[in-house]
Amino acid sequence: MRLDEWHDKGQWLDICGFRLFVVDEGDADQETLLLIHGFPTASWDWHKLWPDLRKTYRVVALDMLGFGYSDKPAKHRYSIHEQADLVEGVVKQLGLKRFHVLAHDYGDTVAQELLARQTNGEGIGQWQSVCFLNGGLFPETHRALLTQKILLSPLGAVFNKLSSKRHFDRAMTRVFGPNTAPAPEELADFWALICHDNGKQVFHKLITYMNDRKQHRERWVDALRHASIPIALINGSADPVSGAHMVARYQELDLPLAYLGELEGIGHYPQIEAASEVYRHYFRFQANR
Repeated sequence: MRLDEWHDKGQWLDICGFRLFVVDEGDADQETLLLIHGFPTASWDWHKLWPDLRKTYRVVALDMLGFGYSDKPAKHRYSIHEQADLVEGVVKQLGLKRFHVLAHDYGDTVAQELLARQTNGEGIGQWQSVCFLNGGLFPETHRALLTQKILLSPLGAVFNKLSSKRHFDRAMTRVFGPNTAPAPEELADFWALICHDNGKQVFHKLITYMNDRKQHRERWVDALRHASIPIALINGSADPVSGAHMVARYQELDLPLAYLGELEGIGHYPQIEAASEVYRHYFRFQANR
């Protein structure tokens, strides 16, 4: 599937005054699966998994605010809580009642906030399960790249303005597995989505999620601890940001876990680097939960 084909699949929903890009495909008799993407990319991240997931599920994926084809307001304070509000807005507008959730990276954190609301009886719709791909579930084990640290610093706006596709390509390639580096055309697609609608201007504003993780750490870890639904981890072990060390921390904290799939040699983007393996693990999780 090409990027333009993905674009043509989607629609724009008006949620809380913002236009969000959403792809929604499936049949009324299928279970529903909601996909929540990571930073700094977009729902396009799921395109390699999409055909297999569609065999079983009605699949819904969105570009969150500031990402991909959705609105990217320049003078805006982005937050995980607002992203969670907007995801719930999509759930409500599409009339999703019962659904599974599959999240990655930044999307993991959004999912943790949404899971906290589910646990507290405040969520919209009823979750049936959640599966996390590589992401910073625990701020103490999140090993941010130097570029992320600079973007978060007072120099972030200047660094963002001066950064180029070459810098981006180098940083992205660093988080992939040693034998699963992104192809030049994949990097070009990622960059096109970031730059769409002058989106690069908000790069340093989106990175503030790293502060949100620290501030709300207890709430979001408690969401995992007290969840009443099955939780799975499918994790690329070679990821320098949230790899095997993140899984070790999850186990150290003795948090509920219905399924664990560890992908040796795979980096931060398992759904792109090893889509068939991710699907195999996800299907096994759902079959045994």
